[in-house]
Amino acid sequence: MPHHKSAKKRVRQTATRTQRNKVKTTMARSAEKKIRTAVEAGDKDGASKLLVQAQSLFARLAKTGVIKPNTAARKTSRLTKFVAKA
Repeated sequence: MPHHKSAKKRVRQTATRTQRNKVKTTMARSAEKKIRTAVEAGDKDGASKLLVQAQSLFARLAKTGVIKPNTAARKTSRLTKFVAKA
């Protein structure tokens, strides 16, 4: 348990950021899942539109440090190949 005022503030900030990052990570996972289900259902146009949104989301998350830049690039690349193959 923190005793200093600044350490207590750090605990509060960490909790807030953790919650915020968890929401954003879940959004990324959901976007990826929507694309995969659209491709499996045969909706290539819908998947292409969702892919553009997902690419933007991954780039924003990488820029803010929620996910690493290489992770964002890898996810974008794999999803693009997945949609193109369908």
